[in-house]
Amino acid sequence: MDKLNYSELVQKIIKNHVGNSLNTNTEVQLIFDTERDRYQLLHIGWQDLHRVFGCIIYIEIKNHKIWIERDGTEIGVANELVEAGVPKEDIVLAFHAPYKRKYTEFAVG
Repeated sequence: MDKLNYSELVQKIIKNHVGNSLNTNTEVQLIFDTERDRYQLLHIGWQDLHRVFGCIIYIEIKNHKIWIERDGTEIGVANELVEAGVPKEDIVLAFHAPYKRKYTEFAVG
């Protein structure tokens, strides 16, 4: 079986979350650094008099593993990756402290 192209898969999953913004006065921006394998989805703009700027998803691919640094989705990016065929041992929930990762179903690092 051919190995999945993690870079393309991560980009596809993040792109699927672009239309999930509830506020029409803000925008969702994609930032893909394909040279360094860093992928980000930002929520940015203004809500009334308050500045909105936040990271929804941030993922890095390091040492042939997908490191999920930030996941602000309801479904969970890790679940989407598994559904797409990525083995759990290739996914690191980097938003958990290293000592907690061994208690998850995913890679420790």
